[in-house]
Amino acid sequence: MASADSQSASSSNETPEDFDGKAKDEAFDEFYTEVKAIEKHDSVLTSKLQIDRLNRPGSTYFNLNPYDVLQCDPDTPLADIKKKFRQMSILVHPDKNPDDIERAQTAFDAVSKASKTLQNEEGLKRCREIIDEAKVRVDEIIVTQRKKLKKEGKSQIVPEDDPEQYKHAVYVQTCKLFADLERLRIEKETKDMHERKRKAEEEEDEKERVATEKEWNKNFEESRTGRVDSWRQFAKQKKSSKKMKGTFRPPKPKLEKR
Repeated sequence: MASADSQSASSSNETPEDFDGKAKDEAFDEFYTEVKAIEKHDSVLTSKLQIDRLNRPGSTYFNLNPYDVLQCDPDTPLADIKKKFRQMSILVHPDKNPDDIERAQTAFDAVSKASKTLQNEEGLKRCREIIDEAKVRVDEIIVTQRKKLKKEGKSQIVPEDDPEQYKHAVYVQTCKLFADLERLRIEKETKDMHERKRKAEEEEDEKERVATEKEWNKNFEESRTGRVDSWRQFAKQKKSSKKMKGTFRPPKPKLEKR
C-alpha cells in the first residue's frame, strides 16, 4: 500500500512539462525504431541504392512519375503512401548521407515532390488520369497484336496476358506519358517566353519611336522662332536693298580735256 501510495503521490507531483518530455521521448523512440527497421529492410531499401536509383540516367523523366519515385502501386492507399514517403525520405536525406550530399539532396527533392503530388487532390487526379490513359494505350496495343496474330494464323496469346507483364507495360506507358507531358510543358513554356520577349522588344521599339518623334517635334517647335526671325531679317535686308537702289548718287567727276 505504501508503495502504491508513494507511486500515486509521485504521479500526482508530475508537471505538464514532465508529460511533454515523456511524449517527446516516446516520439523519438518511435522514430528511432522506425529508422532501425528501415535500415534492416531488404537490400533494395538502402540509402545508396535509392540515391543511385533516383539519380540514374534519365532520372529527370523517370522521377516525373511519383509512383515510380516512391516505388508504390497506383492503387496504394494514401496512408501507405505517407508511410512510404517517411521511409524513403529517411534513407535519402542529405543529413544521413554526408559523403554524397549533393546526390542525396536530388533524391530527397524527388521524394518530397512525389509525396506532395500524391497528397494533393489535383495532383493525384492528374496522375490517375495519366495511368488510365496508359492502360488504354496498352489495351489498344494488345488488340493490335491479337489482330496481327490472328491474321497470321498464330496463337493470339500475347506477353501482356501475364499480369506482371501487363503491369510492366502500363508502367512503361505511364513513364512515357509523364515524359511527353513534361516535354510539351517545356516547349509551351519556351514558346511563351519567346513570345513575351518578342512583345517586350516591340514595346521597347515603340517607346523609342514615340520618344524620338516627341524629341523631333520639340526641336522643331523650338527652332521655329529662329527660322521665323531669320526669314524676317532676310526679308528686311532685301527690302532695304531695294530702297538703296532708288537713292541719288552723284556722278563721278570727269577729267578736263585740253
